[in-house]
Amino acid sequence: MTDHLMTEHQLRVANRVLDEEATRRWHLVVSLSGAHAYGFPSPDSDLDLKCVHVASTSELLRLDPRGPTPAERLEVLDGVEVDYSSNELGPVLQGVLQGNGNYIERLLGAHVLRGSPELEALRPLVRQVLSRRLHRHYRGFATSQLREWEKTGFLSTKKLLYVLRTTLTGTHALLTREVETDLTALMDRYGFGQAGELVAWKRRGERSELPDALSEHWRGQVGRAFERLDAACASSVLPEEPEGTADLEAWLLEVRRSRF
Repeated sequence: MTDHLMTEHQLRVANRVLDEEATRRWHLVVSLSGAHAYGFPSPDSDLDLKCVHVASTSELLRLDPRGPTPAERLEVLDGVEVDYSSNELGPVLQGVLQGNGNYIERLLGAHVLRGSPELEALRPLVRQVLSRRLHRHYRGFATSQLREWEKTGFLSTKKLLYVLRTTLTGTHALLTREVETDLTALMDRYGFGQAGELVAWKRRGERSELPDALSEHWRGQVGRAFERLDAACASSVLPEEPEGTADLEAWLLEVRRSRF
């Protein structure tokens, strides 16, 4: 569980939001994401709640051509900023097959706030279909965060940590088939123990900036994270393309039948 990652007040606010949203859709899983799940929350970090919901099958069979739409909610409640988003199961599983790390982390990540019995049956099937396609997702997102770090004059601690978190989560998944989003659980294992100083700096506040010397040091080091990710893809335990998709589809069809 993830209760220890939040204050009691944050947990109360999160539960209030989730109770309200549960009246609108049935959640397969609610996962804690963002800085709290990545190992470097600060007192002013928002609560990033990433969800997967299941629409009724009858709703999906209607003539409305738009299909299932994501649900989003961003607001400040009792001093806590909450960023809630939920995507329907079908598009999520399609994304998993394409290597979408955002969706994979929701389903396989360790920081589950609310889960369902169906989630436990789904997890091994998702792990089974993982492929090297996820390399493209993690490299692409890390590259975008590197550009964002550059835009800050290489000073934003948060943006740099996002680069490291993304590349090392991808590296770990490619090498082990396991999803770990907490940078502090990965940095020593993959040769980035010095990132502990960055974590301590970031925990002071969301907008904390790096001293010039530390920024210059990491500008020379961040490329190693991408090299690690690329090397992991080359020696990955994962197949090039998803395997075991028939089992996943059979599970999905059973869920659709049960939730008509």
